[in-house]
Amino acid sequence: MELRNKVALIVGGSSGLGEATARKFSSEGATCAVVASNNIRKANKVAREIKRNSKGYVCDITKPGQVKSLVEKVLINHKKIDILVNSAGIFVPTPAGDTKNIDMNSMIDVNLKGTLNTINAVVPHMKKRKKGNIINMASVAGVRALPLYGVYCASKAGVVMLTKVLATELSRDGIHVNSISPGNTETPMNETIRTDPEWKPILDFMQKLTPSGKTYSSAEEIANTALFLASPRTGNPIYGANFVIDEGFAAGLFVAD
Repeated sequence: MELRNKVALIVGGSSGLGEATARKFSSEGATCAVVASNNIRKANKVAREIKRNSKGYVCDITKPGQVKSLVEKVLINHKKIDILVNSAGIFVPTPAGDTKNIDMNSMIDVNLKGTLNTINAVVPHMKKRKKGNIINMASVAGVRALPLYGVYCASKAGVVMLTKVLATELSRDGIHVNSISPGNTETPMNETIRTDPEWKPILDFMQKLTPSGKTYSSAEEIANTALFLASPRTGNPIYGANFVIDEGFAAGLFVAD
C-alpha cells in the first residue's frame, strides 16, 4: 500500500474532490482526518465508511484560530500529520461591473486565504519532523481565463503561485508543496451546471474545445493524481509543480470535426 501508516488531513474531505481523495488515500492505507466546513455528520459519515481510525472534524478555514485548534485536535488524536490536502473551495460568478463584495470576499477568503491558513497551522509540525506533503487543489481557471468568473480565476491563480513560492521556502525542510488544477470534474459543486438545460449549449461547445472529447473528468481521476503526489514512491522528486488535469482543455484551442 502506497500510504501505509500515513495520516492525511483532508480539508473539504466530506464531499467532492476532497471526499474522493480521502477514499483513495484510505484505500492505500492512510488514516484520514476528514474536515467539513460545518456539517460534522457528513464528515463523520465519510470517516466511518473509509475506516482505518479516520475521524470527522468541522472547521471554518477562514478563521485562523479555528484552524489552529483543528490541527491541535488532529495531532492529539492521530499523533502526526504526514499529508495536508487543501480541497475546500467555492465557485460563484462575478461578472465585471456587477460583482458583489460578499461573493468576492468569500471566494478570496476560502479559496486563497483558507489555503494559507491551513498551511500556516500545519507547517511548524512538518518542519519539526523534517518531512511532509502539502497538496493544494487549484483549478484550470487558475491558468486559463474563464469569462464571468474573474474572482474565482484570480483566487485559484493565487493558489498556484502560492504553491510555487512555498515549495521554494519549504523544500529544504523536507516538505513537498504541489498543486492540482482540475478542469471540469463531476462533483456536487457543479451539479447544477451539469443538469441545467440552459448550460447544455455551453457544455457542448466546451466539449468541442477539449482534445479528449470529454466534458468532465471523474473525481476519482483527480484523486489518483493526489495519490501520485502523496506517495513516497512517486512523489519524492516533485516540488512546486502544478498538475493540470483537464482532458487537455488548457493546452490550446481545439475544435473537433
